[in-house]
Amino acid sequence: MTDTPEIVDSHCHLDFPDFAEELPEVIARARRAGVTRMVTICTKLANEPAVRAIAEAHDGVFYAAGTHPMSVAAEPMVTVDQLVALARHPKFVGIGESGLDYHYTADSAATQQQSLRIHIAAARETGLPLIIHARDADDDMARILSEEHRAGAYTCVMHCFSSGAGLARAALDLGFYLSMSGIAAFPKSAELREIFAAAPLDRILVETDAPYLAPPPHRGRRNEPAYTVHTAKVGAEIFGIDYAAFARATSANFDRLFTRAAAARKAA
Repeated sequence: MTDTPEIVDSHCHLDFPDFAEELPEVIARARRAGVTRMVTICTKLANEPAVRAIAEAHDGVFYAAGTHPMSVAAEPMVTVDQLVALARHPKFVGIGESGLDYHYTADSAATQQQSLRIHIAAARETGLPLIIHARDADDDMARILSEEHRAGAYTCVMHCFSSGAGLARAALDLGFYLSMSGIAAFPKSAELREIFAAAPLDRILVETDAPYLAPPPHRGRRNEPAYTVHTAKVGAEIFGIDYAAFARATSANFDRLFTRAAAARKAA
């Protein structure tokens, strides 16, 4: 037995080439750090078989799939039926990531919005949570999420949340969750930390978005699921609780949102 608190990396990309040479070691390091569960995200449906294979090969690793908003212009438009079919896999736990990114790809805004609504429909039909990527698109994102929620309820996490307070409030008002990445641990992210501090603790998840956005003391290097701990320690400071309590709270939040992963844990 170990006294290391268990925590979840709710969003990483274990299929990326950054991990190709040492994936078993990366997962082993995560487990030693207490990161016993991970959700690896497929960002293009063509890559889904490889992402699924990673989840199938490792206990505690689950997966989600969708079309990343920065890829929608170059990828075939996903259908609700495709996503619903993928969701039949027992380790498939979420829809996405989908969303809006106007930072580099504003020229495909209309196509991104169409794709987002398809992903929302699939989340609604499957009952699995929607995983949202939002960048420089706060107004459109809040509008579409609200419009679609009025048309029929669904659950959602705002992955790697780094948008403004208005979008945070809109998401929380819909019953959604905010996920804290390494960005929240960056020294210049005081405003973002204030947004998280204003949110209810029972709506917070934690993630790495590995291999991106490594928190201090690893900033500037490849991120990996074990580093969830560093971001979570900052999260504990934000909420004024100890690390073990924050780990328990965010793990409980993960189970409440990602119900299929929670059911698998109970069955194990």
